[in-house]
Amino acid sequence: MSTTATPPGTGNTVTAEAMDAHLRAVFAPTQLEVLDESWQHEGHAGANGTGFGTHFRVRIAAPGFDGLRRVAQHRLVYDALRTFIDHGAHAIAIDIL
Repeated sequence: MSTTATPPGTGNTVTAEAMDAHLRAVFAPTQLEVLDESWQHEGHAGANGTGFGTHFRVRIAAPGFDGLRRVAQHRLVYDALRTFIDHGAHAIAIDIL
């Protein structure tokens, strides 16, 4: 399982599509949904005023998570998304399926 990061999106904008593509490449998930929920957080810490690109929800199931504790599963996802966090993703909620 590689965690080499890909560019986060267009320019410095983090997109759900770029996160999705990166997570698919890293984990080969059996289920994956990446939602941009930024619009629900306008006015909160980390919001950028555009309504997108800052708050995400990742729902994922992958064979690489088998036998790992939930904290370890979450850490793998966070580590894989480090480049996106460094480029403006303020919050990522992770649901392991």
